[in-house]
Amino acid sequence: MSWFKKIFNKQEKETLDQGLEKSSKGFFEKISKAVVGKNKVDEEVLDDLEEILIASDVGAATTIKIIDRIEERVARDKYVGTDELDTILREEITGLLLENPHAGTGNIDASKKPYVIMVVGVNGVGKTTTIGKLAHQFKSEGKSVVLGAADTFRAAAVDQLVIWSERVGVPIVKQGMGSDPASVAFDTVQSALAQHADVAIIDTAGRLHNKVNLMNELTKIKRVMQKVIPDAPHEILLVLDGSTGQNAFEQAKQFTAATEVNALAVTKLDGTAKGGVVIGISDQFQIPVKYIGVGEKMQDLQLFNGEVFVDSFFKKR
Repeated sequence: MSWFKKIFNKQEKETLDQGLEKSSKGFFEKISKAVVGKNKVDEEVLDDLEEILIASDVGAATTIKIIDRIEERVARDKYVGTDELDTILREEITGLLLENPHAGTGNIDASKKPYVIMVVGVNGVGKTTTIGKLAHQFKSEGKSVVLGAADTFRAAAVDQLVIWSERVGVPIVKQGMGSDPASVAFDTVQSALAQHADVAIIDTAGRLHNKVNLMNELTKIKRVMQKVIPDAPHEILLVLDGSTGQNAFEQAKQFTAATEVNALAVTKLDGTAKGGVVIGISDQFQIPVKYIGVGEKMQDLQLFNGEVFVDSFFKKR
């Protein structure tokens, strides 16, 4: 049985199909126009396809890789009809995604207890909502969770996380507005350890105006947590807003330069035609895309699987 079948039930797959509908529809409408009246994949069709991929926020560097792969296929097979283009595209994009590191089939490494996740990302990308949905996901799997409100620069961030902790039914560690984020992270990890919790999820401030300050702050949070658990955090999860397209690439560049991000969550894919950004981000940063957000409901944060994603993206509507 494939990983796809084991992890994705019918409802999850339908949610993913629906979530990527805008991206998929826009993509195929453009391709249909590009190949109308043409029988063969030639240089002109490939030039049009390059423009379509870039317009779909796949990114220039990843688009060139995909076009190069298709050119190789065309040269090898001598003749490729435009009716085969969808299949070839699907195969080459899937191949590209499968070459990149993936987060595997589980959410966390159960041998680490508590498994500490530090969540980073700019304000407004859906960071706090992602934390709430993650907490719900872990809890529904029977795991105990402690949240840490270390974004102490915005009262709204703490309040929002408190609402999520109450909604999901998990404890939260917080301090007063403007208190030291590292102190909150320390208390959270200590509390999770004392409670024998399975997971600790720590929110951090999302300010990018000064990369040096951000780097110093995140480094300090990590250092302070390591006084309690030497290898914490086990995961630094960067949350990106998929609907911002190329802006998400820029944020990924900034945060990967500021701290050792080892997992990505791409949110808000259901409300945008920019779903191609997941393909580009996965390829360019060589960091596992671990989660994708495809809806408002608690269960609409899904573990990412490259094959399943491409299957939904290329689903004919």
